[in-house]
Amino acid sequence: MAMKIFKDRQSAGRLLAKHLKEYKAKKNTLVLGIPRGGVVVAAQVARSLNLPLDIMVTRKIGAPFQPELALGAVDADKEVVWNLKEINDLGLKIKDLKKEAEKQVCEIKRREVLYRQGKTPLSVADKMILLVDDGIATGLTILSAAKYLKRHKVKKIILAAPVASQDAGLKLLEHMDESVILETPGDFQAVGQFYQSFEPVEDAEVIQLM
Repeated sequence: MAMKIFKDRQSAGRLLAKHLKEYKAKKNTLVLGIPRGGVVVAAQVARSLNLPLDIMVTRKIGAPFQPELALGAVDADKEVVWNLKEINDLGLKIKDLKKEAEKQVCEIKRREVLYRQGKTPLSVADKMILLVDDGIATGLTILSAAKYLKRHKVKKIILAAPVASQDAGLKLLEHMDESVILETPGDFQAVGQFYQSFEPVEDAEVIQLM
């Protein structure tokens, strides 16, 4: 079957919402977008389903010499999910990455303040959460988000994304109550390959959507 290519994040968000119709205007349900690109998708989902929107900021911890290579992910509570196999394969130790983890926690705090513009974060306790990203490569930032949400006593986590690598999609299943991923292609290399338009999302766009 031919692989679906999404027009852009907005279009992908509207399509995703069609698969989440059971949550339309549902009480005690929130949409949380992972910045930056995930917020664009999440905003469309929230609008289509008439649900409140907020952000869920987790950050990738990259390799010292290759920042794009995810060796872990950290949340606002400073809790880290590590990719131990990758760390060992590179001959590194967790202590080598502590400084980068601390840097990313500062970035999480910066983004939370900037994006919310003084608004109080929505309470997640005892809520059903639609956790939205524009695509999932390794799944580490999503896993970090799920663990954060569980610590903060959410009722249910529904992972929602237009596309994910097969590996990440499978690994994340056990950490979610439900998973709605529209495409899990075998030839996954990067999220952007499944979008016609995949422009970088700036802070200003996220602030506007919030």
